[in-house]
Amino acid sequence: MKKFDYVVKNPMGIHARPAALLAQACTAFKSVVTISTDDHTADAKDVLQILGLASAKGMTLHVTVDGDDEEAAAEKILEVIQEEAPKNKKADILKIAFFGTKDYDRIFFSELSKDRGDGAYNVDIKYFSSRLTEETASLAQGYDAVCIFVNDDASRPVIEILNKCGVKLILLRCAGFNNVDHKAAQEYGMTVLRVPAYSPYAVAEHAMTIIQAANRRIHKAYNKVRDNNFALSGLLGIDLHNKVAGIMGTGRIGVCMAKICKGYGMTVLGWDAFPNKKLEEDGLLTYVSKEELLAQSDLISLHAPLIMGEGGTHHLINAETIGMMKDNVMLVNTSRGGLIDVEALISALKDGKFHAVALDVYEGEDTNVYTDRSEDRLTNDIVARLTTFPNLILTSHQAFFTREALQAIAAVTMENARNFNESIPFGQAEVK
Repeated sequence: MKKFDYVVKNPMGIHARPAALLAQACTAFKSVVTISTDDHTADAKDVLQILGLASAKGMTLHVTVDGDDEEAAAEKILEVIQEEAPKNKKADILKIAFFGTKDYDRIFFSELSKDRGDGAYNVDIKYFSSRLTEETASLAQGYDAVCIFVNDDASRPVIEILNKCGVKLILLRCAGFNNVDHKAAQEYGMTVLRVPAYSPYAVAEHAMTIIQAANRRIHKAYNKVRDNNFALSGLLGIDLHNKVAGIMGTGRIGVCMAKICKGYGMTVLGWDAFPNKKLEEDGLLTYVSKEELLAQSDLISLHAPLIMGEGGTHHLINAETIGMMKDNVMLVNTSRGGLIDVEALISALKDGKFHAVALDVYEGEDTNVYTDRSEDRLTNDIVARLTTFPNLILTSHQAFFTREALQAIAAVTMENARNFNESIPFGQAEVK
């Protein structure tokens, strides 16, 4: 266990920005980190608890780090808690139009945006509940930036409107950027920044959760028991132990999924346009061709980005590639809906090709994402058709949705806004 004290030097105390950076740094370590004042104690992995300490200038913070990586964690904590010198700003306050707002977005963004002064984020957020579309883009009039999510539309017509409104920055509070016409943004001099990684564990854990739920028919079992039916008919699953898992896309999330599959005792195959040979050297997986992976895998998990055009990943799973798969294969998609040709998938489900399918995303989901349509007339029958299959589970684009991920998304998005405003390098956040 390591213990040390830190005397707060900043006139604003441990305000929103250092609190966010500190929480993000601590989340990366296994060690338990607590920060105490004379009156309160906070979990240092929770930005809201850190802010709740109300640490003013001159106050002494007592930091305790306990775990296998405590030395590295303590060093990182001391590094991030120091304030940087103020930079040259484009604007005293960066004005951001925040589209597609939900209640959970405000939990962290509102807390992180309230401070003003040297070292703070210095942003003013206006929340809009509507998605960014051609019809709503004019709401960004007079704002420096827009903040959007996976179901917002930043196509060329929308970007042309944003340009007329004076917008110079598009902040994506997600990793994917397939909904942004980047060429159009470049033409109009707009910077596009994303969240390269927030919680790969959240997405990978959800992928395994829903494919196991589909495999073991948990959704059916739950409803049967509620009806006082304890028969096991229709609930037969398959062991994952000693089976083959195929990971299509071996970035951060794919690696997390590979480790989970390895923990189940599975043999793991990988396919990626840019193989990471270290994963093979470490014994985590073996890279094979796409065709080999499809033919050999009992479980296929999609973690590739959606890339349109020739040679891209759009409809990576289609009638032809489904035909290469084993009968009774399991398929899970927590990446982007367009990776799977939904009509080909439905056709194969009708033919009994799959033992289990689990989708957190699906082609054509955009207008449904994060929207309550329980009172609406049925205008898109994809969901209705998919959910008729007893071996399929569909969730609502929620793989990312953990407290840790929301905290990371808010912190990185706010850092991106500050970096833009103060001309600090963007690193991996920039979409080029």
